[in-house]
Amino acid sequence: MSEVNSFFKDLEKQFANDLPFVVYSRPINSIIKCWLQKDAALHRTNLFEESGFVFAPFDLNDPAIVFPQDKCEHQILEVNQLDVDPLAITTFSTNNTSRQAHVNLVSEAVEAINKGPLKKVVLSRVESRPADQINPIETFKRLFNTYKNAMVYCWYHPKVGLWLGATPELLFKVEGSQLTAISLAGTQPYKDNSDPTWTSKELQEQQIVTDYIAEQVSLYSAQTKISETESIKAGNLWHLKTRVTSVLHSTSKLKLIIEALHPTPAVCGFPKQTAKDFILSHEGYEREFYTGFLGELNLKQRMNRNTNRRNVENNAYASVKTNSNFYVNLRCMQIKDDKVLVYVGGGITEDSVPENEWEETSNKAKTISNVLR
Repeated sequence: MSEVNSFFKDLEKQFANDLPFVVYSRPINSIIKCWLQKDAALHRTNLFEESGFVFAPFDLNDPAIVFPQDKCEHQILEVNQLDVDPLAITTFSTNNTSRQAHVNLVSEAVEAINKGPLKKVVLSRVESRPADQINPIETFKRLFNTYKNAMVYCWYHPKVGLWLGATPELLFKVEGSQLTAISLAGTQPYKDNSDPTWTSKELQEQQIVTDYIAEQVSLYSAQTKISETESIKAGNLWHLKTRVTSVLHSTSKLKLIIEALHPTPAVCGFPKQTAKDFILSHEGYEREFYTGFLGELNLKQRMNRNTNRRNVENNAYASVKTNSNFYVNLRCMQIKDDKVLVYVGGGITEDSVPENEWEETSNKAKTISNVLR
């Protein structure tokens, strides 16, 4: 049996036995990792002090789920492309009732922004698809083949549910004392051989996110650097992207940094608490893990000062640093009750046009739905 077949056979066996697992690959990476939890226990965290793989909700008043590192079997596969079964073509129809409801919601948000103090709010909706004949692990393979610039994953716990996604957005990563965060906002459809032209609304939305991240990070850092803003492609969409890097104080706590940065204006709004209150009272459904975050939590990495393994004296000075990397749970779907629930949203400002916001969410829904076609 090939290494690839063995890797996915173990994953399928875990799923068939109704045991927790996550399989994932980080952006621009030919490495696929899977964590197979040895029992069905549900481990929650509010402190983020454990070592493991964390799956956190939009609202941190609810606990995050962690697969503890020492309670999981770990496997790694290096591969550039995976063989997948062919799919029949499926057509998805637009729900006009959902369209009007979202347009009305955006109109209400624009009115609230014009009254102040709300400056931006990210509003989302959920689309339902039939889940007949959908194999989650085969769907993960399609995500891996299609979205090379994204964190692609399939996550399952029998007491929580099954989620899949392809998110281009890093919330932040910590490598030793260095923190890197990404400001990602603005969305346009990708068109062959043409670069995007960004509007003032999209540029303003991006700047709000960048300024917020830089301000929050500065509370825990001695120095912060902000990169130039660039256009990046993720699937069939363009986004604006800015990188924020900093060196953390030695006393900085991961939990406090998480609370400072999550949720960002890119998935919530600004001011954060005002936007979050509007979302919780107006969206009309529970986001759960959509626009939450997921990733590796407090994993230890041994760093040698000299890469020559025979240099025993220098290797005696090897250090161990702790790494975490968290991705915002965007471009995701949940398989629940024989249905696929596709989650999409967009940032609303005073310049937002409700009909255009509906079209933006429709473009995002196509990104994730393409793997079901």
